[in-house]
Amino acid sequence: MQARSALFDLYGDHLQPRGGRAPVAALVRLLAPLGIAAPAVRTAVSRMVRQGWLHPLRLSTGPGYLLTPKAARRLDEAAARIYRTGANSWDGRFDLVVIDPPAQRADRGRLAANLTFLGYGAIDAATWVAARPTDEVETLLGESGIRYERFSASHSGGVDGAVALVRRAWDLAEIGAAYEEFVRELTPTVTAIDADSDDEQAYAARFTLVHAWRTFLFRDPQLPPELLPEPWPGSAAAAFFDSHAARLRPAADRFVDRCLDLATSRPPVTGTPVNRALPLPR
Repeated sequence: MQARSALFDLYGDHLQPRGGRAPVAALVRLLAPLGIAAPAVRTAVSRMVRQGWLHPLRLSTGPGYLLTPKAARRLDEAAARIYRTGANSWDGRFDLVVIDPPAQRADRGRLAANLTFLGYGAIDAATWVAARPTDEVETLLGESGIRYERFSASHSGGVDGAVALVRRAWDLAEIGAAYEEFVRELTPTVTAIDADSDDEQAYAARFTLVHAWRTFLFRDPQLPPELLPEPWPGSAAAAFFDSHAARLRPAADRFVDRCLDLATSRPPVTGTPVNRALPLPR
């Protein structure tokens, strides 16, 4: 688990609902159970500031970092897909985006990763398709300086034609196998947490579960059921994720709150009572 991706997970799953900000000390403490050392956390934070994902600010107890509006939008989009809180209906139309691909290979790779995250699949080097349009694609292409055209159209071949188009843009067999592997690999991690486990252990297990599940944002466009094979392994994997993420949430939340309280507490002065923990600024 890399520090930068873990920070996105931490902010998205725990800190954004708590105001989207945290002291550096809390970030270090919250990533320690994942085996991520303090220097790696600070390096990743600095990188995220340069990339426009985090904004430095001074909290009552020292330096901290706040989500930028760009990061908040991206994490809102991710949360809706992770917990499937958005509408799942499909009107039978596809969103087609035809781009002028960047000349540099690194730029093409970065653009492809971002389009895939937004739920688009490549038909060829210049044509991308999604079953559910998002306005963020225009923001992405505009910020990247990419020339593009965008269309909305139904497939002339009906459902069969739409299924064929989907299979050109995505490898559903590979995605389905990845879902099955996800359940196999994460089962020992989450089932090991029981009534005898402490909050930190539950937090680490849940963090690992969410981190692994979040990778499907870059794999699975969450197509409507009528375009998926039956049975679809993603459905069983989603039920597995929902069950264990909900079961481990209370203990994970207690650990997060305790780490934030520790990071925002002022150190005691010798010979005087210890002050109560200061609340995070909102």
